Amino acid sequence: MGSFNLSKGDRFSLSKAAPGLTIVKIGMGWDPNEESGGPEFDLDVSAFSIGSDFKIPSDSYFTFYGQIRMGNKIEDKLEKGLFRPLTEDGAIIGAIDDPDGSRSDGDDDEDMFIDLTKVSSKIEQIIVCCTICKYPHDNKKDRRTLDLDFGKVNDCYIRIVDESTGEELLRYDLKDQYTNEDAVEFGRLFRVGDSWEFEAMGRAHTGSLQTLVDMYT
Repeated sequence: MGSFNLSKGDRFSLSKAAPGLTIVKIGMGWDPNEESGGPEFDLDVSAFSIGSDFKIPSDSYFTFYGQIRMGNKIEDKLEKGLFRPLTEDGAIIGAIDDPDGSRSDGDDDEDMFIDLTKVSSKIEQIIVCCTICKYPHDNKKDRRTLDLDFGKVNDCYIRIVDESTGEELLRYDLKDQYTNEDAVEFGRLFRVGDSWEFEAMGRAHTGSLQTLVDMYT
């Protein structure tokens, strides 16, 4: 079975496409339009695991690089000495922070892994997001990052891979031109009975990561 290309708003049954599916890899990539001498782009992948009230049940269900400092982490299997954020149910292993894109080497810029069999019963949706890190949170404390938005980033995509086989199940390429927004909810995994489905969202916001935190906490 080949990969399915989704459009904004499309839904896809992961369970039907890959019966017995357990662990999925969520890969995301992008191509920032960096100018010589301009501010560096630092895009970050995060996830919000929310319940029926559309809020995370505890802090660990906000999967982002900052969880490592809080002790919610696991060492990467291949890159020893590098750690990934981890939810308290052990289901979501988040992305390794890659501020300058040096780790991707032509592959996904950042990725995370979700064991669907371990997701807590109190979690109904997992919303996967990408945000632009801006001053004063950027590494170089460059005020010019305040002017960055997704209109300056090309070829943004999210894809889901069956980790057991390495087969790409679906891909969603972000087509909209967001000329003011710096945070995008790329897609969500959600329960339908005992099954899991994915929806390509493409919903953008201003206010970077803090806007999403305010929505789901």
